[in-house]
Amino acid sequence: MKPAVPFADALRFWLKLGFISFGGPAGQIAIMHRALVEEKHWISERRFLHALNYCMVLPGPEAQQLATYIGWLIHGTWGGIVAGGLFVLPSLLILIGLSWIYMAFGNLPLVSGVLYGIKPAVTAIVLFAAWRIGGRALKNVWMWTIAAAAFTAIFVIDLPFPAIIAAAAVTGMIGGRVAPRYFAVGGHAGAAKDYGAALIDDDTPTPPHARFRWGALARTVGIGVGLWAAVMLLLVWHSGWHGMAAQMGWFFTKAALLTFGGAYAVLPYVFQGAVEDFHWLSATQMMDGLALGETTPGPLIMVVTYVGYVGGWNGQWFGVANLALAGAAAATIATFFTFLPSFVFILAGGPAVEATHGQLKFTAPLSGITAAVVGVILNLALFFAWHVWWPAATSTSPFGGRFDWFAAIVTVAATAVLFRFQSGVIRVILACALLGLAKPLLPL
Repeated sequence: MKPAVPFADALRFWLKLGFISFGGPAGQIAIMHRALVEEKHWISERRFLHALNYCMVLPGPEAQQLATYIGWLIHGTWGGIVAGGLFVLPSLLILIGLSWIYMAFGNLPLVSGVLYGIKPAVTAIVLFAAWRIGGRALKNVWMWTIAAAAFTAIFVIDLPFPAIIAAAAVTGMIGGRVAPRYFAVGGHAGAAKDYGAALIDDDTPTPPHARFRWGALARTVGIGVGLWAAVMLLLVWHSGWHGMAAQMGWFFTKAALLTFGGAYAVLPYVFQGAVEDFHWLSATQMMDGLALGETTPGPLIMVVTYVGYVGGWNGQWFGVANLALAGAAAATIATFFTFLPSFVFILAGGPAVEATHGQLKFTAPLSGITAAVVGVILNLALFFAWHVWWPAATSTSPFGGRFDWFAAIVTVAATAVLFRFQSGVIRVILACALLGLAKPLLPL
């Protein structure tokens, strides 16, 4: 067993990771694997994959949870809090700054031109996400049927996202008993490679702080629930239960518990609630926020920071003279309630996971949920395309106003680049932003 990692070294690494964690969960996990398993040898690949399997089963951003888990395994509770917190903090600060620029200067030709070009890119990115997740999840006719039913439920019947997820989970539970081989989904762990001796190796005993104890479990859950309740009571005291602050806290708590399948899975729920139910922001503003989220480090679910900021700004919490302060406060509330459950899941559940180093497997209900997510994300892509191609359309006149040929062409081109060349998301966004700026010069 190698010497223990100094806390200062770990702190520097987690801070650096927070600033370079681009590329979505796959890219972020790859960065951690290369650094922690292959280069620094802080953890063996088998233990790394074991932790990843647990994080994949949980709701929430798996890459941030994986960082929290490894930080906790090496340095205990504070190690996990630092690792998970620094994974989010840089993105929080960057998005607050970008959200302020968007709200304060969004009508300037330069900013509006960039955002005009980015909207078609966002549509293509969401469509590509549906295809990418579908490629992993829709392996048989059962999964295709669940995905089609979920799409119909939200597109035609307009069922709430939580109801669709609950129905998919029940379907998966039943299907796991009736046709288990169609609903069994394997974890990430496979044949682990050997990168040499690691601080936490395959046969390294579980550290004392990571051993399961009922008292520690109850204490961790109690602290997490108590922290949530204290902040929620403060918000209720400030503006009442029906005030925007408390409603944001409750809404993003539910969002945190529904993010099975990654950030794209929760986007429809956030869109449905923040745009259609609470009217914290418009559909156009939501699309712009997704574009900003795609171009910043950290998990994509950090788009909730932007949603909170715009909601606080539009709601004028602290008066017209303090819009930026209101936005920053709401953004912090949204981020806090979205990520608090992830820390509780890891710090409370980690010891139970460390009790066995065998491979964890996804449950049949999770398999059903993942299939349903594909249909829901496809609906979101179509909704975005509708708003981009018919910018003046309304629910009563769905194809009213002019058809934006330029936006349609850029959407098709961005989709082709993503599917055909597997180009990086940031490159596609930058290229579309330049096209948006050049649009006034083109004969269209």
